[in-house]
Amino acid sequence: MTSRTEPGPDRPDPGLSVLVGERRQLIDIAYRLLGSLAEAEDAVQEACARWYAMSRQQREAVESPGAWLTTVASRICLDVLGSARARRERYVGEWIPEPLPDGTQWLHGRPGAGGDPADLVTLDESVDMAFLVVLESMTPAERVAFVLHDVFQYPFADVAAIVGRTPAACRQLASSGRRRIRAARPPVAPRVREEEARIIREFKQAWEAKDIAALVGLLDPDATMTADGGGLAGAAPRPVTGAERIARYIVGIGDLAPGMELLERSVNGRPGLAARRGGVTVTVAAFGLSGERIAQIWAVRNPEKLGRWGG
Repeated sequence: MTSRTEPGPDRPDPGLSVLVGERRQLIDIAYRLLGSLAEAEDAVQEACARWYAMSRQQREAVESPGAWLTTVASRICLDVLGSARARRERYVGEWIPEPLPDGTQWLHGRPGAGGDPADLVTLDESVDMAFLVVLESMTPAERVAFVLHDVFQYPFADVAAIVGRTPAACRQLASSGRRRIRAARPPVAPRVREEEARIIREFKQAWEAKDIAALVGLLDPDATMTADGGGLAGAAPRPVTGAERIARYIVGIGDLAPGMELLERSVNGRPGLAARRGGVTVTVAAFGLSGERIAQIWAVRNPEKLGRWGG
């Protein structure tokens, strides 16, 4: 009886090209599951580490390395989501997903991040800040089932193997997630980005002019502004509601931060604003519109979430 010898070091790793080719898809999935590009990169790195922790024979026995990596990365995300719920209960103030710039405004990356976010994450409607915020309201299992099936079109049989439930149960989880999305984001008429950009530009100009009346006119009467400072930057501890309250609040911010520069920027693929002071990005704002008015503002001030915006 002869034993099988381990392949020589000159023999190509059967999964190396898959790791390279699947990286963006894996990051795409992990970012939508976790709402943090830093955590998404860590989850994908851990999945790759587990791949190489197996023997060469074990890796060669994997029929589809891409499917294997997706399953492992998604399970890691599911575990992270479970612990994140407890961590976010201890988070100082409100928690908002990490905002992403597009490739044209990339300034510098997190060490070892390997390029700009546009090369890592597909900036489509499923990374719209409003969409990500709704995902935060889902249970970990709901979020995984909904994202994998509805966003990435994975069959429920595959989702079941990741979540550890039956395909029928995963179908119900995804359906529940779908209802949350519909409830939080009622259908609106399609709007071109140029129109969105015009509204945000007018908001920026009114903010710079400290024109409270103009700001109120651009805001929905029941608008909400949520700020995330993470205890590392000043931010309202609770959402600010009402057009006039929001207008007076942001004008007050400008008074407290002389020299602040407002820039029109794409945030998660949609028109937004970035505030810089002394060459450092101190706030990134994403917007949700209802008709011709701004209904939601998500202002990220936590510096740990702004490293990709420069400064």
